[in-house]
Amino acid sequence: MEYIPVLILMAVGVTVGTAIVVLSGLIGPKLQNKKKDQAFECGVPAYGDAKHRFSVRFYLVAILFLLFDVEAIFFFPFALIYREFLSINSFILIEMGVFVAILLVGYLYVRKKGALEWE
Repeated sequence: MEYIPVLILMAVGVTVGTAIVVLSGLIGPKLQNKKKDQAFECGVPAYGDAKHRFSVRFYLVAILFLLFDVEAIFFFPFALIYREFLSINSFILIEMGVFVAILLVGYLYVRKKGALEWE
């Protein structure tokens, strides 16, 4: 009984979404020409083949950036409560030191493997 409002909201959302897609397909313009069917991005006309391969290093650097960026997010809560809880005990400071040490070991490993070097 208590989930009925949620189910109603989901039904309304699905109905509205489906109605928009169906009505835009039925009512929307269907004018096609060669110029409109070409790929267009950022105001620059397309050139060359869009199916070229990227180096694996590009993806590796992107994943490493996300990994270290997400880990850096954990510094913000620590910075907010640092003064308040440091006077109570130093456990938080020790835990943050262990966290930074793990980050440093991971960074040194990645650097030693040469994952951040561009060729």
